[in-house]
Amino acid sequence: MQLKLYDTLTREKRPFVPLDPAHVRMYVCGPTVYDFAHIGNARPVIVFDVLFRLLRHFYGPDHVTYVRNITDVDDKINARAAERDISIRELTEVTYRDFKEDVESLGCLPPTVEPRATEHIEEMKTLIERLVAAGAAYVGEDHVLFSVAAMPDYGKLSKRSLDEMVAGARVDVAPYKRNPMDFVLWKPSRPGEPAWDSPAGIAAPGRPGWHIECSAMAWKHLGETFDIHGGGIDLVFPHHENEIAQSRCAFHRPVMANFWLHNGFLQVEGDKMSKSVGNIIKIREALADWPGEVIRLNMLRTHYRQPTDWTVRGLEESWRILDEWYATAADAPEDRISGRVLEALADDLNTPEAITALHALRNLAQGGDKFARDELATSLRFLGLMRDTAVIWEARKQVARGIDPARVEALIAERNAARKAKDFAEADRIRGELTAMGVEIRDSKDGTTWEVAT
Repeated sequence: MQLKLYDTLTREKRPFVPLDPAHVRMYVCGPTVYDFAHIGNARPVIVFDVLFRLLRHFYGPDHVTYVRNITDVDDKINARAAERDISIRELTEVTYRDFKEDVESLGCLPPTVEPRATEHIEEMKTLIERLVAAGAAYVGEDHVLFSVAAMPDYGKLSKRSLDEMVAGARVDVAPYKRNPMDFVLWKPSRPGEPAWDSPAGIAAPGRPGWHIECSAMAWKHLGETFDIHGGGIDLVFPHHENEIAQSRCAFHRPVMANFWLHNGFLQVEGDKMSKSVGNIIKIREALADWPGEVIRLNMLRTHYRQPTDWTVRGLEESWRILDEWYATAADAPEDRISGRVLEALADDLNTPEAITALHALRNLAQGGDKFARDELATSLRFLGLMRDTAVIWEARKQVARGIDPARVEALIAERNAARKAKDFAEADRIRGELTAMGVEIRDSKDGTTWEVAT
Protein backbone atom coordinates (compact mmCIF):
# COMPACT_ATOMS: atom_id res chain seq x y z
CA MET A 1 0.00 0.00 0.00
CA GLN A 2 1.49 3.33 -1.09
CA LEU A 3 1.11 6.44 1.06
CA LYS A 4 0.35 9.53 -1.03
CA LEU A 5 0.39 13.09 0.31
CA TYR A 6 -0.49 16.46 -1.19
CA ASP A 7 2.54 18.75 -1.25
CA THR A 8 1.72 22.46 -1.02
CA LEU A 9 5.06 23.34 -2.62
CA THR A 10 4.54 21.36 -5.83
CA ARG A 11 0.72 21.56 -5.73
CA GLU A 12 0.37 17.85 -6.39
CA LYS A 13 -0.46 14.63 -4.60
CA ARG A 14 2.45 12.27 -4.96
CA PRO A 15 3.85 9.08 -3.42
CA PHE A 16 5.60 9.62 -0.11
CA VAL A 17 9.12 8.21 -0.19
CA PRO A 18 11.12 9.00 2.97
CA LEU A 19 14.71 10.14 2.74
CA ASP A 20 15.54 7.28 5.10
CA PRO A 21 12.89 4.58 5.73
CA ALA A 22 14.66 3.76 8.99
CA HIS A 23 14.15 7.32 10.23
CA VAL A 24 11.07 9.17 8.96
CA ARG A 25 11.09 12.80 10.16
CA MET A 26 8.22 15.28 10.54
CA TYR A 27 8.09 18.81 11.96
CA VAL A 28 4.84 20.62 12.79
CA CYS A 29 4.53 24.18 14.09
CA GLY A 30 3.12 24.11 17.60
CA PRO A 31 1.47 26.69 19.86
CA THR A 32 2.61 30.05 21.16
CA VAL A 33 1.97 29.52 24.85
CA TYR A 34 0.42 32.74 26.12
CA ASP A 35 -3.22 31.64 26.55
CA PHE A 36 -5.48 28.59 26.27
CA ALA A 37 -5.33 27.14 22.75
CA HIS A 38 -8.51 27.51 20.68
CA ILE A 39 -10.27 24.96 18.50
CA GLY A 40 -8.54 26.34 15.40
CA ASN A 41 -5.24 25.34 17.03
CA ALA A 42 -6.72 21.91 17.73
CA ARG A 43 -7.22 21.10 14.06
CA PRO A 44 -3.54 20.73 13.04
CA VAL A 45 -2.79 18.92 16.30
CA ILE A 46 -5.44 16.29 15.45
CA VAL A 47 -4.60 16.13 11.72
CA PHE A 48 -0.90 15.55 12.22
CA ASP A 49 -1.54 13.13 15.07
CA VAL A 50 -3.39 10.96 12.54
CA LEU A 51 -0.45 11.24 10.13
CA PHE A 52 1.97 10.39 12.95
CA ARG A 53 -0.05 7.26 13.73
CA LEU A 54 -0.11 6.30 10.05
CA LEU A 55 3.64 6.77 9.62
CA ARG A 56 4.26 4.67 12.74
CA HIS A 57 2.06 1.94 11.27
CA PHE A 58 3.91 1.87 7.93
CA TYR A 59 7.48 2.34 9.17
CA GLY A 60 7.39 1.21 12.81
CA PRO A 61 7.03 3.32 15.98
CA ASP A 62 10.78 3.36 16.58
CA HIS A 63 11.49 4.73 13.09
CA VAL A 64 9.41 7.90 13.12
CA THR A 65 10.39 11.18 14.77
CA TYR A 66 7.64 13.76 15.18
CA VAL A 67 8.73 17.21 16.36
CA ARG A 68 6.13 19.77 17.44
CA ASN A 69 7.65 22.92 18.85
CA ILE A 70 6.60 25.25 21.64
CA THR A 71 7.05 28.99 21.04
CA ASP A 72 7.79 30.44 24.47
CA VAL A 73 9.36 33.76 23.48
CA ASP A 74 7.11 36.15 21.60
CA ASP A 75 5.56 39.64 21.75
CA LYS A 76 2.17 38.20 22.77
CA ILE A 77 3.80 36.32 25.64
CA ASN A 78 5.56 39.45 26.84
CA ALA A 79 2.33 41.46 26.71
CA ARG A 80 0.23 38.83 28.51
CA ALA A 81 2.81 38.34 31.27
CA ALA A 82 2.92 42.10 31.87
CA GLU A 83 -0.88 42.24 31.86
CA ARG A 84 -1.07 39.54 34.56
CA ASP A 85 1.95 40.90 36.45
CA ILE A 86 3.70 37.52 36.43
CA SER A 87 7.02 36.36 35.03
CA ILE A 88 7.22 35.21 31.43
CA ARG A 89 8.45 31.78 32.52
CA GLU A 90 5.54 31.40 34.94
CA LEU A 91 3.07 32.25 32.18
CA THR A 92 4.57 29.88 29.63
CA GLU A 93 4.89 26.99 32.10
CA VAL A 94 1.22 27.17 33.09
CA THR A 95 -0.02 27.65 29.53
CA TYR A 96 2.17 24.84 28.19
CA ARG A 97 0.78 22.49 30.86
CA ASP A 98 -2.79 23.50 29.94
CA PHE A 99 -2.08 22.84 26.25
CA LYS A 100 -0.71 19.37 26.95
CA GLU A 101 -3.76 18.49 29.06
CA ASP A 102 -6.14 19.74 26.36
CA VAL A 103 -4.59 17.85 23.45
CA GLU A 104 -4.32 14.69 25.53
CA SER A 105 -8.08 14.96 26.09
CA LEU A 106 -8.45 15.08 22.29
CA GLY A 107 -6.76 11.68 22.03
CA CYS A 108 -3.46 12.92 20.61
CA LEU A 109 -0.24 11.01 21.14
CA PRO A 110 2.66 13.05 22.54
CA PRO A 111 5.16 13.99 19.82
CA THR A 112 8.57 12.36 19.90
CA VAL A 113 10.21 15.68 20.71
CA GLU A 114 8.55 18.88 21.94
CA PRO A 115 11.32 21.50 21.87
CA ARG A 116 10.98 24.93 23.45
CA ALA A 117 12.29 27.95 21.58
CA THR A 118 14.10 29.36 24.61
CA GLU A 119 16.15 26.17 24.88
CA HIS A 120 17.49 26.57 21.33
CA ILE A 121 18.85 30.10 21.33
CA GLU A 122 22.40 28.94 20.54
CA GLU A 123 21.18 27.03 17.46
CA MET A 124 19.34 30.16 16.31
CA LYS A 125 22.45 32.29 16.73
CA THR A 126 24.52 29.73 14.83
CA LEU A 127 22.07 29.85 11.90
CA ILE A 128 22.09 33.65 11.95
CA GLU A 129 25.89 33.74 11.88
CA ARG A 130 25.89 31.37 8.90
CA LEU A 131 23.38 33.50 7.04
CA VAL A 132 25.40 36.68 7.66
CA ALA A 133 28.59 34.94 6.52
CA ALA A 134 26.82 33.74 3.35
CA GLY A 135 25.59 37.24 2.53
CA ALA A 136 21.97 36.22 3.06
CA ALA A 137 21.55 38.37 6.17
CA TYR A 138 22.84 41.72 7.40
CA VAL A 139 22.96 43.92 10.51
CA GLY A 140 21.03 47.16 10.80
CA GLU A 141 20.55 49.19 14.00
CA ASP A 142 21.08 46.18 16.31
CA HIS A 143 18.74 44.05 14.18
CA VAL A 144 19.76 41.13 12.00
CA LEU A 145 17.62 40.85 8.88
CA PHE A 146 17.27 38.21 6.21
CA SER A 147 17.85 39.59 2.73
CA VAL A 148 15.04 38.29 0.52
CA ALA A 149 17.17 39.13 -2.52
CA ALA A 150 19.45 36.24 -1.51
CA MET A 151 16.63 33.79 -2.29
CA PRO A 152 15.89 33.97 -6.06
CA ASP A 153 12.73 31.85 -5.85
CA TYR A 154 11.36 33.41 -2.66
CA GLY A 155 7.57 33.07 -2.74
CA LYS A 156 7.56 29.65 -4.40
CA LEU A 157 5.60 28.00 -1.58
CA SER A 158 2.82 30.58 -1.40
CA LYS A 159 2.80 31.36 -5.15
CA ARG A 160 2.25 35.05 -4.38
CA SER A 161 3.26 38.13 -6.33
CA LEU A 162 5.52 40.71 -4.68
CA ASP A 163 2.56 43.03 -4.00
CA GLU A 164 0.59 40.19 -2.42
CA MET A 165 3.55 39.22 -0.25
CA VAL A 166 4.05 42.79 0.94
CA ALA A 167 0.38 42.98 1.91
CA GLY A 168 0.29 39.49 3.45
CA ALA A 169 3.39 40.02 5.55
CA ARG A 170 2.24 43.44 6.85
CA VAL A 171 5.84 44.52 6.33
CA ASP A 172 7.40 47.04 8.64
CA VAL A 173 8.98 49.84 6.60
CA ALA A 174 12.04 50.57 8.72
CA PRO A 175 15.14 52.66 7.91
CA TYR A 176 17.48 49.77 8.74
CA LYS A 177 15.93 47.55 6.02
CA ARG A 178 17.50 47.35 2.59
CA ASN A 179 14.25 45.97 1.16
CA PRO A 180 10.74 46.26 2.68
CA MET A 181 10.35 42.49 2.33
CA ASP A 182 13.44 41.69 4.42
CA PHE A 183 12.43 40.14 7.71
CA VAL A 184 13.87 40.10 11.23
CA LEU A 185 16.04 37.24 12.44
CA TRP A 186 17.13 38.97 15.64
CA LYS A 187 16.06 42.19 17.36
CA PRO A 188 17.06 44.20 20.43
CA SER A 189 15.15 43.51 23.64
CA ARG A 190 13.35 46.23 25.55
CA PRO A 191 13.80 46.52 29.34
CA GLY A 192 11.97 43.67 31.10
CA GLU A 193 11.83 41.45 28.01
CA PRO A 194 13.73 38.17 27.62
CA ALA A 195 17.26 38.88 26.39
CA TRP A 196 20.34 36.97 25.32
CA ASP A 197 23.79 37.91 24.04
CA SER A 198 23.34 38.87 20.41
CA PRO A 199 24.98 37.29 17.35
CA ALA A 200 26.75 39.01 14.44
CA GLY A 201 28.83 41.30 16.65
CA ILE A 202 25.86 43.21 18.07
CA ALA A 203 26.69 44.58 21.53
CA ALA A 204 23.11 45.07 22.76
CA PRO A 205 21.27 42.02 24.14
CA GLY A 206 18.35 40.82 22.08
CA ARG A 207 15.95 38.03 21.22
CA PRO A 208 15.08 35.96 18.13
CA GLY A 209 12.44 36.63 15.53
CA TRP A 210 9.66 34.07 15.17
CA HIS A 211 10.71 32.49 11.87
CA ILE A 212 14.29 31.63 12.84
CA GLU A 213 13.01 29.68 15.86
CA CYS A 214 11.42 26.92 13.79
CA SER A 215 14.34 26.67 11.38
CA ALA A 216 16.70 26.18 14.31
CA MET A 217 14.57 23.61 16.14
CA ALA A 218 13.90 21.62 12.96
CA TRP A 219 17.63 21.58 12.18
CA LYS A 220 18.56 20.54 15.70
CA HIS A 221 16.18 17.58 15.87
CA LEU A 222 15.66 16.53 12.23
CA GLY A 223 18.69 17.70 10.25
CA GLU A 224 19.28 20.08 7.38
CA THR A 225 16.63 18.38 5.21
CA PHE A 226 13.77 16.19 6.39
CA ASP A 227 10.61 14.51 5.11
CA ILE A 228 7.50 16.47 6.15
CA HIS A 229 6.80 19.97 7.44
CA GLY A 230 3.22 20.68 8.49
CA GLY A 231 0.95 23.34 9.92
CA GLY A 232 -2.16 25.37 9.30
CA ILE A 233 -2.81 27.03 5.93
CA ASP A 234 -2.40 30.42 7.61
CA LEU A 235 1.31 29.65 8.14
CA VAL A 236 2.17 29.23 4.45
CA PHE A 237 3.02 32.93 4.22
CA PRO A 238 5.03 34.43 5.69
CA HIS A 239 6.13 31.89 8.30
CA HIS A 240 6.81 28.79 6.22
CA GLU A 241 8.01 30.81 3.26
CA ASN A 242 10.57 32.44 5.55
CA GLU A 243 11.57 29.16 7.14
CA ILE A 244 12.39 27.78 3.70
CA ALA A 245 14.47 30.85 2.81
CA GLN A 246 16.47 30.76 6.05
CA SER A 247 17.15 27.03 6.06
CA ARG A 248 18.01 26.72 2.38
CA CYS A 249 20.39 29.69 2.44
CA ALA A 250 22.02 28.55 5.69
CA PHE A 251 22.66 25.00 4.49
CA HIS A 252 22.80 25.57 0.70
CA ARG A 253 20.17 22.89 0.14
CA PRO A 254 17.57 22.76 -2.67
CA VAL A 255 14.75 22.05 -0.17
CA MET A 256 14.10 22.27 3.55
CA ALA A 257 11.44 19.53 3.60
CA ASN A 258 10.36 17.14 0.85
CA PHE A 259 6.66 17.58 1.61
CA TRP A 260 4.73 20.59 2.93
CA LEU A 261 1.29 19.75 4.34
CA HIS A 262 -1.28 22.33 5.42
CA ASN A 263 -4.72 21.93 6.94
CA GLY A 264 -7.57 24.24 5.97
CA PHE A 265 -9.22 27.00 8.00
CA LEU A 266 -11.82 26.45 10.70
CA GLN A 267 -15.00 28.53 10.88
CA VAL A 268 -17.59 28.72 13.66
CA GLU A 269 -21.22 28.44 12.55
CA GLY A 270 -20.25 29.81 9.13
CA ASP A 271 -18.22 32.77 10.39
CA LYS A 272 -14.49 33.32 10.61
CA MET A 273 -13.30 32.84 14.16
CA SER A 274 -12.09 36.21 15.46
CA LYS A 275 -11.98 38.43 18.51
CA SER A 276 -14.03 41.09 16.76
CA VAL A 277 -16.91 38.65 16.19
CA GLY A 278 -16.50 37.24 19.69
CA ASN A 279 -16.69 33.62 18.57
CA ILE A 280 -13.28 32.30 19.61
CA ILE A 281 -13.80 28.95 21.37
CA LYS A 282 -10.98 27.63 23.51
CA ILE A 283 -10.31 23.87 23.53
CA ARG A 284 -10.84 23.93 27.29
CA GLU A 285 -14.28 25.52 26.81
CA ALA A 286 -15.26 22.99 24.14
CA LEU A 287 -14.19 20.11 26.39
CA ALA A 288 -16.52 21.40 29.10
CA ASP A 289 -19.46 20.78 26.74
CA TRP A 290 -18.33 17.86 24.58
CA PRO A 291 -16.25 14.72 25.18
CA GLY A 292 -12.82 14.94 23.58
CA GLU A 293 -13.66 12.11 21.18
CA VAL A 294 -16.64 14.07 19.86
CA ILE A 295 -14.37 17.03 19.09
CA ARG A 296 -11.79 14.76 17.46
CA LEU A 297 -14.31 12.94 15.26
CA ASN A 298 -15.94 16.22 14.32
CA MET A 299 -12.60 17.45 12.98
CA LEU A 300 -11.93 14.21 11.09
CA ARG A 301 -15.28 14.20 9.28
CA THR A 302 -13.89 16.89 6.94
CA HIS A 303 -10.81 16.28 4.77
CA TYR A 304 -7.88 18.07 6.37
CA ARG A 305 -7.15 20.30 3.35
CA GLN A 306 -10.72 21.60 3.18
CA PRO A 307 -12.17 24.34 5.39
CA THR A 308 -14.34 22.99 8.18
CA ASP A 309 -17.31 24.55 9.90
CA TRP A 310 -17.63 24.10 13.67
CA THR A 311 -21.34 23.81 14.40
CA VAL A 312 -23.43 22.49 17.28
CA ARG A 313 -25.38 20.43 14.77
CA GLY A 314 -22.17 18.82 13.51
CA LEU A 315 -20.99 18.06 17.04
CA GLU A 316 -24.32 16.46 17.91
CA GLU A 317 -24.06 14.28 14.81
CA SER A 318 -20.51 13.27 15.75
CA TRP A 319 -21.75 12.35 19.22
CA ARG A 320 -24.55 10.23 17.74
CA ILE A 321 -22.08 8.40 15.48
CA LEU A 322 -19.76 7.66 18.40
CA ASP A 323 -22.71 6.37 20.42
CA GLU A 324 -23.48 3.89 17.64
CA TRP A 325 -19.86 2.76 17.42
CA TYR A 326 -19.57 2.35 21.18
CA ALA A 327 -22.83 0.40 21.34
CA THR A 328 -21.57 -1.90 18.57
CA ALA A 329 -17.94 -2.53 19.44
CA ALA A 330 -16.83 -0.82 22.66
CA ASP A 331 -15.69 -4.02 24.36
CA ALA A 332 -14.41 -5.86 21.28
CA PRO A 333 -10.84 -7.21 21.40
CA GLU A 334 -7.95 -6.03 19.23
CA ASP A 335 -7.83 -7.63 15.79
CA ARG A 336 -6.46 -5.84 12.72
CA ILE A 337 -7.02 -2.45 11.14
CA SER A 338 -9.48 -2.46 8.28
CA GLY A 339 -7.80 -2.50 4.87
CA ARG A 340 -10.38 -0.04 3.55
CA VAL A 341 -9.65 2.37 6.41
CA LEU A 342 -5.91 2.15 5.77
CA GLU A 343 -6.38 2.66 2.03
CA ALA A 344 -8.42 5.80 2.68
CA LEU A 345 -5.86 7.22 5.10
CA ALA A 346 -3.00 6.37 2.73
CA ASP A 347 -4.74 8.51 0.10
CA ASP A 348 -3.67 11.88 1.54
CA LEU A 349 -5.38 11.27 4.91
CA ASN A 350 -8.85 10.89 3.44
CA THR A 351 -10.59 10.64 6.80
CA PRO A 352 -14.13 11.13 5.39
CA GLU A 353 -13.63 8.02 3.24
CA ALA A 354 -12.19 6.18 6.25
CA ILE A 355 -15.31 7.08 8.24
CA THR A 356 -17.48 5.73 5.42
CA ALA A 357 -15.57 2.45 5.73
CA LEU A 358 -16.15 2.47 9.49
CA HIS A 359 -19.90 2.88 8.97
CA ALA A 360 -19.85 -0.14 6.65
CA LEU A 361 -18.06 -2.19 9.32
CA ARG A 362 -20.63 -1.08 11.89
CA ASN A 363 -23.47 -2.28 9.65
CA LEU A 364 -21.81 -5.68 9.24
CA ALA A 365 -21.12 -5.91 12.97
CA GLN A 366 -24.72 -5.10 13.82
CA GLY A 367 -25.68 -7.99 11.53
CA GLY A 368 -23.64 -10.35 13.68
CA ASP A 369 -20.26 -10.29 11.87
CA LYS A 370 -17.76 -10.72 14.73
CA PHE A 371 -14.73 -10.02 12.53
CA ALA A 372 -16.25 -6.75 11.34
CA ARG A 373 -16.93 -5.78 14.96
CA ASP A 374 -13.31 -6.47 15.94
CA GLU A 375 -11.96 -4.58 12.90
CA LEU A 376 -14.24 -1.67 13.71
CA ALA A 377 -12.91 -1.46 17.26
CA THR A 378 -9.27 -1.79 16.20
CA SER A 379 -9.62 0.79 13.43
CA LEU A 380 -11.32 3.29 15.73
CA ARG A 381 -8.59 2.92 18.34
CA PHE A 382 -5.97 3.39 15.64
CA LEU A 383 -7.62 6.74 14.82
CA GLY A 384 -7.55 7.78 18.47
CA LEU A 385 -11.26 7.10 18.94
CA MET A 386 -13.23 4.71 21.18
CA ARG A 387 -10.53 4.81 23.84
CA ASP A 388 -12.90 3.88 26.68
CA THR A 389 -15.22 1.08 27.74
CA ALA A 390 -18.94 1.55 27.19
CA VAL A 391 -19.40 2.32 30.90
CA ILE A 392 -16.70 5.01 30.96
CA TRP A 393 -18.03 6.50 27.72
CA GLU A 394 -21.48 6.86 29.26
CA ALA A 395 -19.93 8.50 32.33
CA ARG A 396 -18.01 10.96 30.15
CA LYS A 397 -21.23 11.89 28.40
CA GLN A 398 -22.88 12.53 31.75
CA VAL A 399 -20.05 14.82 32.86
CA ALA A 400 -20.08 16.69 29.55
CA ARG A 401 -23.83 17.28 29.84
CA GLY A 402 -23.58 18.25 33.52
CA ILE A 403 -25.86 15.37 34.52
CA ASP A 404 -25.92 14.20 38.14
CA PRO A 405 -26.57 10.41 38.08
CA ALA A 406 -27.86 10.44 41.68
CA ARG A 407 -30.43 13.10 40.76
CA VAL A 408 -31.53 11.08 37.73
CA GLU A 409 -31.95 7.91 39.77
CA ALA A 410 -33.98 9.82 42.37
CA LEU A 411 -36.30 11.24 39.69
CA ILE A 412 -36.76 7.80 38.14
CA ALA A 413 -37.69 6.43 41.58
CA GLU A 414 -40.22 9.27 42.02
CA ARG A 415 -41.64 8.56 38.57
CA ASN A 416 -41.98 4.84 39.30
CA ALA A 417 -43.80 5.67 42.53
CA ALA A 418 -46.15 8.00 40.66
CA ARG A 419 -46.88 5.33 38.06
CA LYS A 420 -47.56 2.78 40.77
CA ALA A 421 -50.03 5.24 42.35
CA LYS A 422 -51.57 5.76 38.88
CA ASP A 423 -50.61 9.46 39.02
CA PHE A 424 -49.76 9.50 35.32
CA ALA A 425 -49.74 13.28 35.10
CA GLU A 426 -46.93 13.43 37.67
CA ALA A 427 -45.10 10.59 35.92
CA ASP A 428 -45.28 12.50 32.63
CA ARG A 429 -44.07 15.67 34.33
CA ILE A 430 -41.01 13.85 35.69
CA ARG A 431 -40.29 12.30 32.29
CA GLY A 432 -40.40 15.83 30.85
CA GLU A 433 -37.96 17.04 33.50
CA LEU A 434 -35.57 14.20 32.66
CA THR A 435 -35.86 14.95 28.95
CA ALA A 436 -35.05 18.60 29.61
CA MET A 437 -31.93 17.45 31.50
CA GLY A 438 -30.81 15.53 28.41
CA VAL A 439 -31.75 12.10 29.77
CA GLU A 440 -33.55 9.44 27.76
CA ILE A 441 -35.40 6.73 29.72
CA ARG A 442 -36.67 3.33 28.61
CA ASP A 443 -39.29 1.26 30.42
CA SER A 444 -39.31 -2.52 30.21
CA LYS A 445 -40.55 -5.48 32.22
CA ASP A 446 -37.17 -5.48 33.98
CA GLY A 447 -37.49 -1.85 35.10
CA THR A 448 -36.45 1.59 33.88
CA THR A 449 -33.05 2.29 32.34
CA TRP A 450 -31.59 5.61 31.23
CA GLU A 451 -28.81 7.12 29.16
CA VAL A 452 -27.65 10.51 27.98
CA ALA A 453 -29.70 11.58 24.98
CA THR A 454 -27.86 12.49 21.78
